[in-house]
Amino acid sequence: MRRANNMIWGVILIIASIVLLLNSLGLTDISIFFSGWWTLFIIIPCFVGLLTGNDKTSNLIGLGIGVVLFLACRDAIAFDVLWKFTIPAIIALFGIKMIYKGVFGGKSTEIMRIHQANGVEHKSVFAAFSGQTVDYDHEVFRGAELTAVFGGVKCDLRNAVFEEDVVINTCSVFGGIDIFLPDDVNIKVDTNSLFGGVDTKKHENSCDNRYTVYLNSTCMFGGVDIK
Repeated sequence: MRRANNMIWGVILIIASIVLLLNSLGLTDISIFFSGWWTLFIIIPCFVGLLTGNDKTSNLIGLGIGVVLFLACRDAIAFDVLWKFTIPAIIALFGIKMIYKGVFGGKSTEIMRIHQANGVEHKSVFAAFSGQTVDYDHEVFRGAELTAVFGGVKCDLRNAVFEEDVVINTCSVFGGIDIFLPDDVNIKVDTNSLFGGVDTKKHENSCDNRYTVYLNSTCMFGGVDIK
């Protein structure tokens, strides 16, 4: 996804530079800063993510937001209509998706139910306008709840002991969460993202790894970095 995104933005920058050059030479009079031009920074990444990414729902919602904002900037839609109907619809879609996952969830839901039945507690870390660090040094890891709101959380699992598949639930709102994993575990991500996301490029899964970390992430103007 990153390669495709970079290629598209590269093409756009080249076209913009050509237009600026032709304008400076007096050969053309094209304005690249048209009304609503900034919405392209929402529309293009979401469109690329819709084609190449795993989180189709979030990218589709982001694309819809970008298109509606563009139409509003072009006076095709009134902004008061935008706030009255579009925003509640988006929030409802996220809610429906989260309920669906809670009822019909896969392996991560099964793990959570087993842990709850057996009384297994997951460590909860919350950072608001601050930073928090949790280090599982030679400690058995059963799962965690990580939340960052205008802050940051660092969870180091490189020396943790894994005895089974585990679940990590994260929520980042205008914040960031860094999770350091050992090389001998896999990561599987399920995310609800709005102007944010999960980056797993620095960690490689292997079919030889015995255990898997199931990451359920909600990102709103924030992100999770798997290292």
